[in-house]
Amino acid sequence: MTIMNRVTRLSMIIVMLLCLTSCWSRNELTELAIVSGMAIDKEDEEYLLTVQVVNPGEIAGKTFSSRLPVTTYKATGRSIFESLRKISKESAKRLYFSHLRMVVISEEQAKSGISKILDLMSRDHEFRTDFYTVISKDVKASDTLNILTAIEKNPANKVFTSLEISHSYWAPTLGVKLDNLISELTQQGDNPVLTGIIVKGNKEIGKTLSNVEKTETPASLIIDHFAVFKGDKLVGWLNEDESKGHNYITDKVESTVAVVDWEDGNITFEVRDTQTKVDAVIEDSKPKIQVKVTTEVNVGEVQAKIDLLNENIIEQLEEELNRNKVSKMNQAVEKAKELKTDIFGFGEVIHREDPKLWNQIKDKWNDEGFVNLTVDIKSDTNIRRLGSTNEPFLNEIQGGK
Repeated sequence: MTIMNRVTRLSMIIVMLLCLTSCWSRNELTELAIVSGMAIDKEDEEYLLTVQVVNPGEIAGKTFSSRLPVTTYKATGRSIFESLRKISKESAKRLYFSHLRMVVISEEQAKSGISKILDLMSRDHEFRTDFYTVISKDVKASDTLNILTAIEKNPANKVFTSLEISHSYWAPTLGVKLDNLISELTQQGDNPVLTGIIVKGNKEIGKTLSNVEKTETPASLIIDHFAVFKGDKLVGWLNEDESKGHNYITDKVESTVAVVDWEDGNITFEVRDTQTKVDAVIEDSKPKIQVKVTTEVNVGEVQAKIDLLNENIIEQLEEELNRNKVSKMNQAVEKAKELKTDIFGFGEVIHREDPKLWNQIKDKWNDEGFVNLTVDIKSDTNIRRLGSTNEPFLNEIQGGK
């Protein structure tokens, strides 16, 4: 082997060794307190910060022991960062936020604004952006982190999972992650909505292990409907129908159910495929919004005497489904106009259609432009599948056979 080849090989080995450096920012699990949930309340002019820390041994176990699966720590401060550092006086380990699942902001704090709260989470590298933000309704945000849940030992994980399932199968809720929330806060033609969370039952018992030792828990965490924002401030709430209407307009309905009354009973439909198209039309320098929602549904349950093979009846059912859906969307628009906040992104649609016109109306959009905006909503529903049986057996029972 020549000297040149030896030098070349030695150089390659040195380069490879340089790539095998040790981890400069390692975190030892035994030194960390893994935070799964964080709650922010308003206390006088300061923040009351509560963090939910998991007990790894209890979370991994299959049954509850005498030790709680999570622990909460609290501290007050003029900023979120200051409050976090104050918690170190009580916590024996360094707080670690890379596994954060849920941030709960109290209704009172949300009315004062949420943008300052989000700065730390968007700035600190330890905070990932895949957690959900919700608003506590009628209770302190800290109360929601103290409720022990039966099926899911980690309350923050329970809320995270409930949000995803509820949005996928029911529709009046929505999991909003940090990037999307900041995007909606910074856009002039849009305002955010966040899902609410309430504590149902006795919250004092909910803090103890006895809450998960019964088939019907004394206290539970319930996903509620939308909290409506104008800018970064909470201005009101939508009910269930209005929340579902919002998600139809913004094309965020994955699946849900719709119940149609029919003679002596009702028929329940499974909404499977929904597509929404929103356009802006400019007439005489005035914007108008056109919303078209196309939906495919399946028959899920029949509790009425009906001939589902009759084309005329199918058309009547589709028309009723359209009226039901349009009604929910109109309710959502009217409530948003009442609160003077465009939560549908109509302003952004107008901006894309006519930037010059938008520059003229954007400063007073929520208070004047949106409130007086004409919104034309249309729906097209198609019943695709009737299920494994075409004719309900109720027809035979009610027919005396």
